[in-house]
Amino acid sequence: QADYPRIRLFQVEKTKSLLPLKTISASGWKVCTPENIADFSATAYFFGRKLYRELDVPIGLIHSSWGGTIIEAWMSAQSLQKIPGFETKIERIKTLLRDIREEYKDLPDEEIFNKILSKRNNEIRSKEHGLNDPAGKWSSPDIDCKDWGTMQLPSLWEEQGLPDLDGIVWFRKEVEIPSSWVGKDLTLHLSPVDDIDSTYFNGTLLGGINKWNAPRRYTIPANLVKEGKNIIVVRVRDDRGGGGIWGDPALLKIDFDEKNSISLAGQWHYKVGLDLHELSYAAINPDNPNYPTLLNNAMIEPLVPYAIRGVIWYQGESNDIAAYQYRKLFPALIKDWRLRWKQGNFPFIYVQLANYYAREKVPSEHAWAELRESQLLTLAEPNTAMAVAIDIGDAEDIHPKNKQEVGRRLALNALKIAYNRDINASGPIYKSMKIENEKIRILFEHVADGLVCKNSKIPIGFSIAANDRKFYWAKAKIDGNEVVVWHPEIKNPVAVRYAWAANPACNLYNSAGLPASPFRTDDWPVTTGP
Repeated sequence: QADYPRIRLFQVEKTKSLLPLKTISASGWKVCTPENIADFSATAYFFGRKLYRELDVPIGLIHSSWGGTIIEAWMSAQSLQKIPGFETKIERIKTLLRDIREEYKDLPDEEIFNKILSKRNNEIRSKEHGLNDPAGKWSSPDIDCKDWGTMQLPSLWEEQGLPDLDGIVWFRKEVEIPSSWVGKDLTLHLSPVDDIDSTYFNGTLLGGINKWNAPRRYTIPANLVKEGKNIIVVRVRDDRGGGGIWGDPALLKIDFDEKNSISLAGQWHYKVGLDLHELSYAAINPDNPNYPTLLNNAMIEPLVPYAIRGVIWYQGESNDIAAYQYRKLFPALIKDWRLRWKQGNFPFIYVQLANYYAREKVPSEHAWAELRESQLLTLAEPNTAMAVAIDIGDAEDIHPKNKQEVGRRLALNALKIAYNRDINASGPIYKSMKIENEKIRILFEHVADGLVCKNSKIPIGFSIAANDRKFYWAKAKIDGNEVVVWHPEIKNPVAVRYAWAANPACNLYNSAGLPASPFRTDDWPVTTGP
């Protein structure tokens, strides 16, 4: 039914560049038809369709996106240089431009990226201790590991004493094999690995997979299996974010059949093979756009200063490991684009992270909750608006299917701030709190004609804490345009949180049917904070 001749679509092709470009990779404007809409952004289409139906004017939609990318890739070098922690990465790009482009100046960027990757991999092989130790390769079952540390697996290594490491870590475990298993093929199971593994059994390489967070399963040939002591070695490489062998302990095991298995969960020896920050060349490869400025240079810069009415933005998942830093990055991107477009503070409307992951049974910390807070705080930037999606996600799919409602909520905000319609475009937003004896009263903005609970008579999703900072699921009730929160065992409450989880159970809306944004009243340190 996407037959709208007055809606036009412009699809930017996925492209990366080391330098800001002046021309865009795209096939040009197309009329919105069932045939042309298939590969377009569903969110952008439903957004544009809502505007067209309300305004009865031609609508042009420019779609420039790349799934699973970090915000830094969409920012200019000038904007990133002002943010602590990015100076080195920007300098590395300048080094690449000076050294690599001079050496391969006649090659297109994609081939240059391959050259960069080749040089980087050669440097890794030459500098990696586990491959170049004079005492022998660390994959050998005979290597002396007295100076190795110990780590509880499965677990991300950031949680086990290596908080800032992007690089290569070798893991080693001794396992006792019973005599009844000798002479038979066995199966080695690894719980999810982040990102790349090379797995050895008694010094022989079983295999390796370059796939983020995928469990591994390798056959151990019968001729490698010995009675008694056997050695498993796993070399793990992670270029960004969490690294290691993590996940469900039940997935970390050796088995002979469905009834006979040996758990590998527990203490492993480990040693760092390489810190990737020691390398000369930046972490750029032809298949990965996640490096600062690469997408801005190719997919945004050529659009400047094309006349636009505003921007809709749907991103954040790939920055969850640095959710607190997003407080600086996201406003900086908005200012950066507005400065370059030279069209004033055009409307910038964005989607807050939807609900995702398994539901927690008790109140706990989560990077997705922290990133939602960074998005909420960005409303302090002028002429911005946020579409809350905490109720339309999918616990098992990071790409929830209900893009029609996402587009509608974005369009409501556009109608309000770009076209001056007097409508309810936002759900309830936390304003302030008051402590009243053993209860806390929460005040909101954007309540429309009042607060309501969906599918329940009482508000769900609130937690409360005293000075010990331990949160408990709270009781709550709507009182006019406010919510009163308490817990019978907490006599001196100081803080309240709402929907503070990756996939919270929550049901607070306003009378316009728009959900309340997750929030917290405290400013206590968070897991991704300084």
